[in-house]
Amino acid sequence: MMDATDTAAPLLLVDDDAPFRQRLAQTLERRGFAVTGVGSIAEARGAAALKPGHAVIDMRLDDGNGLDLVAELRALRPDIRIVVLTGYGNLATAVAAVKAGAVDYLAKPADPEDIVQALTAAPGARPDAPAEPMSADRVRWEHIQRVYELCSRNVSETARRLKMHRRTLQRILAKRSPR
Repeated sequence: MMDATDTAAPLLLVDDDAPFRQRLAQTLERRGFAVTGVGSIAEARGAAALKPGHAVIDMRLDDGNGLDLVAELRALRPDIRIVVLTGYGNLATAVAAVKAGAVDYLAKPADPEDIVQALTAAPGARPDAPAEPMSADRVRWEHIQRVYELCSRNVSETARRLKMHRRTLQRILAKRSPR
């Protein structure tokens, strides 16, 4: 079993959400990983020269699809442990990520503990089911928040993309997040 304190190989963190990337990098560094954080596929390709032993990759990036990086990193280093994160989770992309060589596929907002477990699990080990999974209301709320941010906090555009009435969306956004 790999250990998080085994820092012989660095960890490549690829996410275009800079605040999320910085928080996750700090958490992973506290766990003993040597983190190199980048915000695009182009930057990731440059950092891939480090031949990281671990990678955490967002699936949707401003300049492309993170799944393309999975195969490229696996070609550089066959024993790399890759976790794919996404705010747009569905079964088809989960299967594509695993087929490309990812060891796990987690929906945002992913718990850092789940990420570390996936990175350090023994090869072939199955991840445990979450002790306290998010409620359906919380998953819905997180999805709405993500689309709202992607629309530059434009309520009308967010409502159009989510196919809901603008006033309904405003009421949802005004409430606190569900548990």
